[in-house]
Amino acid sequence: MTQLTRQQELESLLCAFHLPAFQAHYAGFARQAEKERIDHVGYLYQLAKTESDGRYQRRTERLLRESRLPKGKHLGDFQLARFPHISPSLVHEVAEGTCLDRQENILIFGNPGTGKTHLSISLAREWCLRGRRVFYTTAAMLVQDLLAAKRDLRLNQFLRRLDRVEVILIDDISYIPKDRDEGDVLFMLLAECYERRSIALTSNLAFSDWNQIFKDQMTTMAAIDRLVHHSVILELNGPSWRAEEAKKKQQRQKTKGSENGSESSDDN
Repeated sequence: MTQLTRQQELESLLCAFHLPAFQAHYAGFARQAEKERIDHVGYLYQLAKTESDGRYQRRTERLLRESRLPKGKHLGDFQLARFPHISPSLVHEVAEGTCLDRQENILIFGNPGTGKTHLSISLAREWCLRGRRVFYTTAAMLVQDLLAAKRDLRLNQFLRRLDRVEVILIDDISYIPKDRDEGDVLFMLLAECYERRSIALTSNLAFSDWNQIFKDQMTTMAAIDRLVHHSVILELNGPSWRAEEAKKKQQRQKTKGSENGSESSDDN
């Protein structure tokens, strides 16, 4: 077998074994190993590490794409110091994702503008980076999808598709359904997920106001009971971050206008 034939056979085998990084880099790494006198173990390690890194990147990109998470929300950008009552170690422990192994729920409450959506999406992004399957949706969109599936007699099929994910992130469950059917399908989903996969959700409404969502006391109590049984609750009590930012922007504009006026006076 000639050198060219062996090379072609090797590349064919690497392709069959689904080792694209080996296929792309084996020749270049071999030249580098010969030049730098790296032994065969070091050469193989370099190839294997490159293959591993490539697989991690491709898997992470796929998980983030399939999660449907909005872009631009990162845990490092969340101003946790605004909430001194929340332990940073607890937030980082939740971000590690071991709570998902125990099918625990992550419930984030707070007034509008306090950063509930930012924190929940940031945590979900961290889970994706750790190889977890996440599905993001708003409460309003989820309810409409459930109703459409029920109408088309494919609700069980819709729920089975969710079996593939480890955590469902429902943003803004303070959305108030217009009729009982909407609350019923939402409760059906929560009941289906109980002790089978994690639910992460955000809400402006305290539990005492959840009768606005499920319409009757029995269903409300049953929904809360299932969510709280295994859960981590994060309360973002504080002023609106968006309102604070708007106020700071307005103040900067006033200061800039004052400085510009002062400069004009000096020129005169």
